[in-house]
Amino acid sequence: MDKDTVIFSDKSFSDVLADIYNTSKKKEAQITKLVEQLSSMIRSLNDASLVVPLIKEYLEVSVKNDDHLVRLAAILQRLIVSVGTNKSSDEFGLTDEEKRQLMEEAENLLNSAK
Repeated sequence: MDKDTVIFSDKSFSDVLADIYNTSKKKEAQITKLVEQLSSMIRSLNDASLVVPLIKEYLEVSVKNDDHLVRLAAILQRLIVSVGTNKSSDEFGLTDEEKRQLMEEAENLLNSAK
């Protein structure tokens, strides 16, 4: 398996990495534009106390989303490497500790989505 092998639908590992990069760049531009627009609206300390938490929340969500995308890419990379080195495809090249952490995170994400 290499970086151009289709992983799901019509997406290869290279496509996933390109999507992550393009999304990150697009989001960076959106955040910059948002901060510029909101900062021009701040006229007083009260305005700032309302706007700054909104910007902070937006940035935190953005960072969490990027983190999940990077973790997905790392898992896919390990899968590609493990299949390429003839390891069992059930292992995904993950240690038991990493599998446990992934399961905990998946459960936390599911619980927070409810």
